[in-house]
Amino acid sequence: MEQLERSWRAEFPITERLIYLNNCSLTPLHRRGRERIERFASEWTEWGGRAWYDHWIAEYEALRADLARVLGASPDEVAIEPNVSAGLVGIASTFDYGRRPRVIVSDLDFPTDGHAFLAVADRGARVEFVRSPDHVRVPLELFEHAVDERTAAVCTGHVYFTTGWIQDVRALAEICHRKGAALIVDAYQSIGAFPFDVVASGVDYLVGGTLKWLMGGPGIAFLYARRDVAERARPSAVGWWGVQDPFSFDVEHLAYGTGARRFEYGTPSVAAIYAARAGLSLLDEVGIDTVRDRHMRLSQRLVDGALDQGWTVRCPRDAAERTPIVTLEHPDPAGAVSALRAGGVICDNRPGLIRLSPHYFNTLEEMDRTLEVLAPLRAAPAIA
Repeated sequence: MEQLERSWRAEFPITERLIYLNNCSLTPLHRRGRERIERFASEWTEWGGRAWYDHWIAEYEALRADLARVLGASPDEVAIEPNVSAGLVGIASTFDYGRRPRVIVSDLDFPTDGHAFLAVADRGARVEFVRSPDHVRVPLELFEHAVDERTAAVCTGHVYFTTGWIQDVRALAEICHRKGAALIVDAYQSIGAFPFDVVASGVDYLVGGTLKWLMGGPGIAFLYARRDVAERARPSAVGWWGVQDPFSFDVEHLAYGTGARRFEYGTPSVAAIYAARAGLSLLDEVGIDTVRDRHMRLSQRLVDGALDQGWTVRCPRDAAERTPIVTLEHPDPAGAVSALRAGGVICDNRPGLIRLSPHYFNTLEEMDRTLEVLAPLRAAPAIA
């Protein structure tokens, strides 16, 4: 294992200088990613626009196949997006809110999950929020009570970004479908953190991106639309890459692309495609089961140590219920994060919280060192 750890860490130059625990926001650039981006730059330099036809369109479709494999989907069920917000805007544009006006979101969800539907209030959408009783999780029965025959959709996270709690989206899909509602899952914090089969889950739509656990950097996201759902969808948020034949350059007619492709927009970020494929190749080599095992052990060391120090932990204490996101309550989280940075630990803060998130290349020794830096920062008395 020590040799494996060394090889994993050698891929990430940042580990030579810092303890990097902000992976649920953005994983650091790895050597492979830099090499792939440099390859893109060389092709652009050598071929200019000709590179689209000789290299880049093939890379784009290869990325679609890579993402489909990670999700357990078919390539025609996957759209490539510039970001998750764009994907959700497209999805939100497909519903008939006159017949079913209600959209259910939780108060723990990422802002875009609500904003995409609040923005279509003029089309009749009415967003309603279920509220977490413990600020960590949302029990399924709260969604079950909220969903009715006038609900268009539930839009919620697979994993909550401030607590790391993993929702049972398969059970949630069953709740939605019993009432004729769709389930839209924001999986930005889950894909790449643990094994998941999107088809078996039964969800209607799923969105995510590559800059977190998939190690691909910003600029690439994805949208899964179950095949039958995609073929019925008529998004009003469209772009020229989302049609049957983009290179016919037909301005007078709109022929939606096959399956999820109809949710695509315009010219993609090619450098981001190369970085994304590099990150996905690393995940393939390490293996998702190994990633999950490392996440559980590393994050549990942080949780146990923080509890021993008297911190109020705002995430599930059982590693099986969460991703490696560990959040600690603090009255000045930005100040605490600055102090951690001064101690060689890179993490992040959210309102009232210090957020730590190791990835597979981190070590138990780094978790212990992080706890040493955390110890003098704990607010006294602990926040109730």
